[in-house]
Amino acid sequence: MTTGPKDLAVYARNLCKAYFVPVLKSGFLGGVRTLLSQEKRRVDAVNDVSFDIRPGEFVGYIGPNGAGKSTTVKMLTGILHPTSGEVLVDGLSPQRQRQDLARRIGVVFGQRTQLWWDLPTIDSFDILSAMYDVSASQYRSFLKKFDDLLGIGEFLDTPVRRLSLGQRMRAELAAALIHRPSILFLDEPTIGLDVVAKRRMREFLAAVNASREVTVLLTTHDLKDIEELCRRVMIVNHGSLIYDGTLESLRREVHLPTVLEVKYYGLPEGLGAGSFIGPGGEVSAAPPRDAWQIASVNADSRSVRVLFDRSQTPAPAVIAAMQALGEIRDVSLEEPAIDDIIRRILEAK
Repeated sequence: MTTGPKDLAVYARNLCKAYFVPVLKSGFLGGVRTLLSQEKRRVDAVNDVSFDIRPGEFVGYIGPNGAGKSTTVKMLTGILHPTSGEVLVDGLSPQRQRQDLARRIGVVFGQRTQLWWDLPTIDSFDILSAMYDVSASQYRSFLKKFDDLLGIGEFLDTPVRRLSLGQRMRAELAAALIHRPSILFLDEPTIGLDVVAKRRMREFLAAVNASREVTVLLTTHDLKDIEELCRRVMIVNHGSLIYDGTLESLRREVHLPTVLEVKYYGLPEGLGAGSFIGPGGEVSAAPPRDAWQIASVNADSRSVRVLFDRSQTPAPAVIAAMQALGEIRDVSLEEPAIDDIIRRILEAK
């Protein structure tokens, strides 16, 4: 059976958003001349972006600051109107049918709130349930379920302005899902959260996507969010879509190394930056087959940093080789930064 635009969760074709800004004048009284001038230049925030998202997908939408991620999300949710192009979300036009669409989508902007700042959190939920005509039984079920999943019961009587960032983001997620939307747009939902709060947020989002088949489009600067949640990644840069595929394909394409940092109780002898570790823990100056390079050795912290390609070698294999050298007290992984991945893709094109 052929799938049409209205059968997709998101259908975007040749999507563009342009702004026209004054041309700055230089010299004495430049500010006054700029103010009086009619000359403007076009800035393309989003330029000819096309993609489809099928129902139930969990898609990461990533890129550097100013790439056009938030602008795209705002066009998909009807906050902004595209300069040109076509977009349908759950078969509806976000621009022409925004009110109908609002009942089918949930939106969380990490740096903006949809809750009432001075009211207790429960009052915000009460207002939103009334706005979306949520029945009393469904609302009671919502409060119980989200207390079980996110622990919102502990701060329902606390004014929103007094919530910690982690508590507020849990409340924001609950508020976005109070009317049981089929599509969820998340713009930097884990920004500023600590490690524990991020883990809890990721576990919740994975459960929502799997158990309720909610389609999710996630923008983030945290590659860990993408790695743990998204089966598909889209990368945007300077308003243009430059990659659309799986995370593993992306890793294979860019060949950027993962950094494994191993801290020992006693630093092994004979290790130096630029040398190599073999699968059995053997150390050599020349790169033997299936070996990983040592990036740095810190005698003060008794730590060693090793570079390896996760698309070729699983982390446990490298850890086992490092363990053959001495007793390990701590291990951490550092993934390539998203900006580095994007830069490498741009260099390859």
